[in-house]
Amino acid sequence: MTAVALGLPRVRPTGAPSTLGRPDTEALVDRYGRVAHDLRVSVTEKCSLRCTYCMPAEGLPAIPREDLLTPAEIGRLVGIGYRAGIRDVRFTGGEPLMRPDLAEIVRRTRAAAPGVRISMTTNAIGLDKRVDELVDAGLDRVNVSLDSIDRRHFAELTRRDRLPQVLAGIQGALGAGLSPVKLNAVLMPETLAGAADLLAWAVEHGCRLRFIEQMPLDADQNWDRDQLVSAERLLDVLGARFDLTPVGREDPSAPAEEWAVDGGPATVGIIASVTRSFCGDCDRTRLTAEGTVRSCLFGNEEVDLRALLRTEGHDDAATDAAIVAAWQGAMWAKPFAHGLDRGAPDTGAIGGPADDPEAFARTERSMGAIGG
Repeated sequence: MTAVALGLPRVRPTGAPSTLGRPDTEALVDRYGRVAHDLRVSVTEKCSLRCTYCMPAEGLPAIPREDLLTPAEIGRLVGIGYRAGIRDVRFTGGEPLMRPDLAEIVRRTRAAAPGVRISMTTNAIGLDKRVDELVDAGLDRVNVSLDSIDRRHFAELTRRDRLPQVLAGIQGALGAGLSPVKLNAVLMPETLAGAADLLAWAVEHGCRLRFIEQMPLDADQNWDRDQLVSAERLLDVLGARFDLTPVGREDPSAPAEEWAVDGGPATVGIIASVTRSFCGDCDRTRLTAEGTVRSCLFGNEEVDLRALLRTEGHDDAATDAAIVAAWQGAMWAKPFAHGLDRGAPDTGAIGGPADDPEAFARTERSMGAIGG
């Protein structure tokens, strides 16, 4: 029998974690001096595709409607995060477009945090039909998951023959001025042969492509480090067709290293999460669709903010204070890297996750349940 990561939260403590030794600051700071400015908010576990590296064929167990954060609750939590220093908010899933109230979520986010940049990670199916209302609500940008432009190959990877709808969604985003439109492609042995074609398509259509090393976040738990397609291998393949010049990162906390394509201005990015760990510069914090905060993508501990939101008998100011304290505590407990502290400055260890396969421990929840 194949093991499946069901996507259920491991623990939902309602109290604030320990902040012993934490400096007196509103910021979401951790023990290694990193400050969270980037918030990922999952809004659903549902998806219109079944990508092999993300979800089981039958999908994830449904989250009861009453357990999902409402638009008002999402807006309130983003507002609390904004006052604590959050400046980028990205909505994820599952597939955010599966939420019929997505425009309201974006609108409430914009109202609660007027200075944030709001983006969304999506498969773009149906985006062309909803993009105008999302832009009107305050959406600034989209990242589209697209691993292949070969229709047959796309159907094999996603278990759905829906590439034309994805391409229509991308065109809708471009037409609406959501610039830059970024494309995310997960590197796997079966996608490597088409990587250069995908890059050529992205350059032709004015999209910014980023390849992502596959991480052990698949629900079917088939990830095998020995089958990993590394950034170096990809560069060899792309370099046979394009002249690639390294240009580095946009900023130190950006996950993608960039290369100019044929002298620019087009670029291609590689997020080498496994072989070139960038955990030391991580500035992210995450909210699951059920309202738990995760300090690390590869951690399993989750702190329940939804329960605090729904506590009766407390005034808003007291509730907000309890929420920010719990959130600060979750971030103070953030591990140095990938759920384990190997390589952390205070452990005396040499090397880090990139040097130690065991440091990349599997999570109890898959990417589709966590929200990227």
